[in-house]
Amino acid sequence: AASSSDEEDDSDSSTKPIRSEKKKNPASLFQTGGDPPKEKKSKKKVPPKGAESEEETPETQQKNSNKKGKAKKSKKKEERPPSPVIEVDNLEEFVLQPAPQGVTVKCRVTRDKRGMDRGLYPTYYLHLDNDKKVFLLAGRKRKKSKTSNYLISIDPTDLSRGGENFIGKLRSNLMGTRFTVFDNGANPDRANADWSNVRQELSAVVYETNVLGFKGPRKMTVIIPGMNADCERVPIRPRNDNDGLLMRWQNRNMDNVIELHNKAPVWNDETQSYVLNFHGRVTHASVKNFQIVHSSDPDYIVMQFGRVADDAFTMDYNYPLCAVQAFAIALSSFDGKLACE
Repeated sequence: AASSSDEEDDSDSSTKPIRSEKKKNPASLFQTGGDPPKEKKSKKKVPPKGAESEEETPETQQKNSNKKGKAKKSKKKEERPPSPVIEVDNLEEFVLQPAPQGVTVKCRVTRDKRGMDRGLYPTYYLHLDNDKKVFLLAGRKRKKSKTSNYLISIDPTDLSRGGENFIGKLRSNLMGTRFTVFDNGANPDRANADWSNVRQELSAVVYETNVLGFKGPRKMTVIIPGMNADCERVPIRPRNDNDGLLMRWQNRNMDNVIELHNKAPVWNDETQSYVLNFHGRVTHASVKNFQIVHSSDPDYIVMQFGRVADDAFTMDYNYPLCAVQAFAIALSSFDGKLACE
């Protein structure tokens, strides 16, 4: 039966494939202009073209949400296509750099609940989903924090706020319905004279509250900085809480800001459940499964996340997201959201 801690909902998955053609240049959806960053970073090696365009065999539509009951697991184990070759020469640089255009970076998130307080504060690990299983990031909720506050590190053994491996954090509001993702820059209170060391906001996530308590698919809005003409992220360094991504989005001040949403699952009469097509990358039904898209091109999956085992999930992201943004968005989906379910 569904475990009460996770509120997982399960049912059969149906087997009708949904094929969709991608638009030619999705990169244009994310370009907002903005000033190019002053410091030019060295370009990473781009994997060979077409590395991600291998079509999977007829895939299952995976139920996304909302029917309680016993988990029915498929007997046949699905083969999941591996990630294309990704070069990670400099881990810190790689995890903050947008995915190469035309390449889906396929990753795996594992949740470790072992240890004294890991039940309440599990550690989450992100690896590339390929033969080498390259480690990318680790994250864990901070104790003694008034709101949910996840530290993200490039060292699986060092999850301290003051350590040199601290790369970013995810912070929620009191209700656990709004999240902001920061890099490892300084708080505006401790800014340099020219504000160059102030932290950037990398993304924000808003979960729509479900006031009436209806069980249904979650609704997510993801807000990210736009990209400039050089396909680099426009730096957004708020000097106070009224200038962050969430406030800009709330006030509809969308200069250099992109709004994304989770793709709405479709009701399937046969299985009496909501389904989404994950192209074989997700095998277990869960309320946490989602795909993030731009409203102008719902066929271009910016990011998808879903369960493949009790404590294992796949997380795939495309341009313009970087690993830290995608991992933090995934962490926000783990956090308990009383108001949303």
